[in-house]
Amino acid sequence: MASAIASYESFLVNNVSTISTLESSLRSVTWILPGRFKDAELASEALSALLNVMSMYHDTILSKIMQSEPKYKPLLPFSLHVRYTKAWSEKSFTYKWAARALELIRFVELLVEMGLRRKASVKARWRGIVIIEMIKAFLRCVLLRVTRRPLISPPIPEREFDPSVLPPLSNTSSPTLAPSSPPSSLPSTPDHLRNNHTPLPPHPLLTPPPPTQSPLPVEDYLLPKALTTASVRTPTALVKVLTSPKDWIAEVIYIIRPLIYASMLASDRETNRPLLTALALEFFSRNLRRVPSSSSALERAEYARRDRDILWYLLRGSIWETWTRPKLESIADSTANVPLLGLFSAVVKDWIPLIDEYYYYTAP
Repeated sequence: MASAIASYESFLVNNVSTISTLESSLRSVTWILPGRFKDAELASEALSALLNVMSMYHDTILSKIMQSEPKYKPLLPFSLHVRYTKAWSEKSFTYKWAARALELIRFVELLVEMGLRRKASVKARWRGIVIIEMIKAFLRCVLLRVTRRPLISPPIPEREFDPSVLPPLSNTSSPTLAPSSPPSSLPSTPDHLRNNHTPLPPHPLLTPPPPTQSPLPVEDYLLPKALTTASVRTPTALVKVLTSPKDWIAEVIYIIRPLIYASMLASDRETNRPLLTALALEFFSRNLRRVPSSSSALERAEYARRDRDILWYLLRGSIWETWTRPKLESIADSTANVPLLGLFSAVVKDWIPLIDEYYYYTAP
């Protein structure tokens, strides 16, 4: 078994460009596959889940190689998100496996729901969804207890380099490294090939035109390269610890909000109470959370992402049924016969029933 894993890792490194291209192509297929044939959405989601799981495994392997091989050291520093999540993964064994388990559940939760919808009753399906949300809430609480900081999504480092530029393991030198020995000087031009005549003055038609704008000031060139406080801060300190009870309450409410929403939907899918309760918890948590300082760029980015995720409520509950879906259907019908836009119309019509039938397509 160990030899098989080692062989696959060697195959991955030596064919990383081809594998990366194949992953990208298959991901594109998953967007247009639903509606093409019977159970196409199941095949699309199974392919998507498999790609996500394999990508996470590939990222783990490539990350280890980049750490062990000095010639793979990046020229540019990692982003704040990668530095923070990577530092916590290396510092805490509990954080690493809780974060990976949380991401793994996120990859397969919709596939599990599709299987339950086909093989189990409606009550059993919603019971399974509630169990999944309980596990996710528990794992998020574990991450909160370990870090004592607001949760960052995703909790694992993301791939920030192009695998296609990763050279295969060989004895050749890396293009990102300076040569080990200074290059030898170029051979001098033989005397009989040198031009000993005085050069002619340049012709006006052959000279390049003068620059139309002045060169950038020195400040504009140096400012993007200047170090900030986040650049020299300890990675685990990029997000400040939760201190006040109000901060803890805001984060706990944000964590348990999906569980409460799914639990209420399991018993009441006819009224607006689940949707209104989830919205109330969303805004209550938002109002309680602290305002990060200007130097806390990672925390500010996380809160901005949470604010953008509120737009997903347009695809949930009565908002979706009475406002968003009719508008999308009207746009799809009006553009069905328009060139190029007709393709968009067909994709929208294929996805609308999936949003109606499955919880995890638009789950919080």
